[in-house]
Amino acid sequence: MQKQSSTSALEGFILFRDYQVWYRIVKPNLEESGKIPLLCLHGGPGVPHDYLEPLEAITSNGRRVIFYDQLGCGNSDRPENADYSIDLFKDELKAIRNALNLEQIHLFGQSWGGCLALEHTLSQATGLASLILANTPANIQQFVSEAYSLMNDLPADIKETISKHETAGTTQDPEYKQAMEVFNHCFLCRLDPWPNCLTQAYSKVGTEFRGAGKIIDWNVENRLSDISIPTLLLSGRYDEVTPACVEKLKQGISDSEWVMFENSSHMPHLEETERYLQVLDEFLSRVEHNHSYS
Repeated sequence: MQKQSSTSALEGFILFRDYQVWYRIVKPNLEESGKIPLLCLHGGPGVPHDYLEPLEAITSNGRRVIFYDQLGCGNSDRPENADYSIDLFKDELKAIRNALNLEQIHLFGQSWGGCLALEHTLSQATGLASLILANTPANIQQFVSEAYSLMNDLPADIKETISKHETAGTTQDPEYKQAMEVFNHCFLCRLDPWPNCLTQAYSKVGTEFRGAGKIIDWNVENRLSDISIPTLLLSGRYDEVTPACVEKLKQGISDSEWVMFENSSHMPHLEETERYLQVLDEFLSRVEHNHSYS
């Protein structure tokens, strides 16, 4: 992709359920006709948008890119008494689209953000030109099971430490956090050191992944056949969302495309940025060409 620095960014807040939700719109100075905005949903739940920063480069081909921090993390309000749930995040996404007049979009979701993108798509939302599911499972129980199986690839003492503390519920113990660093450098992001945008995102998570417990039984495998818009699946060879997880999406969504990044884990947009942006941009442009958007 050709780099272009002539962009501008607009940041602000929308009001959602009496709370402030932060957004960022990055746009090229010359926005091309027919280029549909890309709305990006971050993961977690609760890991703010910062780590998706490389996606701003998509503007180099004349397209707007929009980010926001979901309620409870990053630059948005963090109310302690909010009912953090899938329904809340679905309503928040609708509110963002309405407030920013995003009538027609490409919808990108990374990890949990992909689960949210699936929910939005399956709610019969209108104006979706395409769906991009990055490092996304269709079934959280399968994801958890596969992630635990990856621990067999770790040194025995690391695996034992993680298991011991998770069983005891002592996951705030420094020993556990140190062991999880080993897991994360194998299956979350293999770069050493981690890029600033990733460490910055994790510094703004807060004390917990808000709402995580409420998504443990989430499973849309049986509904995937309802998706008929162009869909791109992106994942890494060493991804904690394993190829077996992504295979469920590939089988369930008709005519979906799947690109595997062979030198990446859960963050190929950071680990193989140049190829990632090329794959993404080519997909978006092809969708627009085939459907003659204007």
